Amino acid sequence: MDELELLKKDWKKEGTARYPKLSYNEIYSMILKKSSSIVKWIFIISILEFAFWLIFATIIKTTRNSDQITSLESSTLFIVLSVISYSVLGYFFYKFYINYRTINSTDNTTKLMENILKTRRTVKQYVGFNLAFMVFSIIVMLPYAINHDARTKSLIEKATANGDVFKFYAGMALGVFLVLVVTVGVLLLFYYLVYGILLKRLNRNYKELKKLEF
Repeated sequence: MDELELLKKDWKKEGTARYPKLSYNEIYSMILKKSSSIVKWIFIISILEFAFWLIFATIIKTTRNSDQITSLESSTLFIVLSVISYSVLGYFFYKFYINYRTINSTDNTTKLMENILKTRRTVKQYVGFNLAFMVFSIIVMLPYAINHDARTKSLIEKATANGDVFKFYAGMALGVFLVLVVTVGVLLLFYYLVYGILLKRLNRNYKELKKLEF
């Protein structure tokens, strides 16, 4: 529980006689400090998340068939998707940093409220892009991966010879769909537990500023 909430709780329990009445500027400064800290953590966590996925990809690369992965990474489609991904993520990291700098230097309530709303919007766009681009990339790259995987091609040939090619592709489609559902579900849970909690705190600050302003 933050400092402002503790003060409110104490006021309700003990009455206002024991506690000095905080001025507008004092309350504003507390909310500004909390909001700045939250936005800073959003920026830090986004960088840590990016670093985690880079490390994870490196581990996968070293433990799986390096020739297949090298072939996949050298494809034009993979390079295009990578450039788009890194460019958009770089844009979001920049926005998170700018949001932090802007909130940190805000000197009036109205501007702080606007900056809080901008930060919330940026985080939602960031989460939406990560999930949508992940699903899109898997769907787009899947045919290439299948066509360049010797084991999968052998299974397709065997299924075709047995007249089970439709069943094979249906099973593969179902498997990919289930993997996507589980992956998106896990990521949504992660984003809710991390960014969702931070955004809830930021939203509380926004409501406090609204009361302060009106």
